[in-house]
Amino acid sequence: VSYPVFCYFLQYYFILLFLCDDPRMDGVVEDGSRKRKAERAEDDDSDEDDVVNDESATNEEVPPEDDVEFVNVLSLKELKDLCDDHGLSYAGLVEKEEIVRSLKEKLQLDLKEGIPIRKRKGGQRRDCPYLDTINRTLLDFDFEKVCSVTLLNLNVYACLVCGKYFQGRARNTPAYLHSLQANHHVFINLTDEKVYCLPDGYEVVDYSLNDIKHALHPRFTPSHIAKLEGDTKTSQALDGTEFVPGVVGLNNVTHTDYINAVVQSLARVPPLRNFFMREENYITKTQDVLVVKFGELIRKMYNPNNFKIQVSPHEFLQAVSAASDKKFRIGQLSDPLEFIQFVLNHMHIALGGSKKAGSSIIHKCFQGEVEVTVMESSAKGEEKQLSQTLNPFLFLSLDVPPPPLFKNEAERNIIPQVPIFQLLAKFDGVTPTHDVRTGHQKLFKITKLPPYLIIHIKRFQKNNWFLEKNPTIVNFPLKSLDFKDCIRHFLSCTQSGSFGLCCSSTIGLPMLSCADGLLIRVRRSLMCAWLNC
Repeated sequence: VSYPVFCYFLQYYFILLFLCDDPRMDGVVEDGSRKRKAERAEDDDSDEDDVVNDESATNEEVPPEDDVEFVNVLSLKELKDLCDDHGLSYAGLVEKEEIVRSLKEKLQLDLKEGIPIRKRKGGQRRDCPYLDTINRTLLDFDFEKVCSVTLLNLNVYACLVCGKYFQGRARNTPAYLHSLQANHHVFINLTDEKVYCLPDGYEVVDYSLNDIKHALHPRFTPSHIAKLEGDTKTSQALDGTEFVPGVVGLNNVTHTDYINAVVQSLARVPPLRNFFMREENYITKTQDVLVVKFGELIRKMYNPNNFKIQVSPHEFLQAVSAASDKKFRIGQLSDPLEFIQFVLNHMHIALGGSKKAGSSIIHKCFQGEVEVTVMESSAKGEEKQLSQTLNPFLFLSLDVPPPPLFKNEAERNIIPQVPIFQLLAKFDGVTPTHDVRTGHQKLFKITKLPPYLIIHIKRFQKNNWFLEKNPTIVNFPLKSLDFKDCIRHFLSCTQSGSFGLCCSSTIGLPMLSCADGLLIRVRRSLMCAWLNC
């Protein structure tokens, strides 16, 4: 730098120092600083006003924040909305006073933590710009309704873009954060079926979402239920595959095929199916989880608006595992006879059933009566009657004759074939059955037939080393299975002894349609349900 320029800057520097030390400049400097501070304060106030105006568009401040008594004058809907905004679950709260008390405690805790009391206005809109982002092919409402982040089942929403489950819709909840991170904005409440756009928080009201709501919670009117019997009208899934409502597959969730076979069989019994098709028939009688999930599964199987041609019984399996103390659980094979015994008895008790005949829909469909006579042989060969009782039953067990021990001329084991009438001779009141445990003879005689008769053919017998299967083939008709020989002396004039096949589960048979029902594959045993014609 040249010397003249250096001298110029040095002179200017001393002039500035002189002006700053001059007392006449104090007022000018102070006035200027005060003016600049005032301008900055005005800018800050205008920014705060903008922020407040922006927040007032979506939130309503509840004055004053230290007073939570305003909760007392809110309606039940406003209370629930305020609970959602502050992450408070009201699922277990029945009375309004309980919700108010819990909400006051939550608000006081939020105020101590510096969280303001704000209530979203939200509102409703019909012109949501994100409806075209919904992907119905990824939606699956068959699984347990728990948040994929917190694993809680309270206030859960399903993202209609990716199909995942998230909890809450207030700030910093998993659903709210997912809408910001993944740019997915349309969510449906899995309980009340309301659709919301996040993070804006308004409710979306559009008729194009009705198919999603019906897939989440299928509903049937009495007129729809009346048309189910004999209706072969096909529906179409999202992938274009056609299916008949009710004739759909159940996913095998790791060795749960025996449960699927029982569910398919029970779903083919019209009175039982029609009872569970309307939630109003049982929801006032019981809140049992197994009964509720069984009803939901039946309705999903008969839903003509299914997005796919199969249904996953995951929630029903979870309910069965919890109700049976994990005796019937995912990943472990069990006997279908034991399972159907457990399910029928559990639902009978849960629906308010008693020992009285016809006290529940289970007994109305499946309960019959058999007379059991116990005989004892004396040393002289005379038969002496020890007791005679009338016992109710839900199913009949038939014994298969043992297979031959020796091979034929071609060195092959012959698989015998027997008609089902030969096995039913056990209940004619004449053919004795030997009781190995007591050594007595028992005579069985059917005195009352149920409208739907469940027959179990015992093929498996456990020896000292393994479980042995009897391969004997049992031949049975699809229609007109006549029980007149078994109940000849006890059948009332108003009751018919002719049955037609409603459904059958057996090993080695493919799924095929028959006159009145369905044949379903299962590994462990043969189980038939016969309709009283």
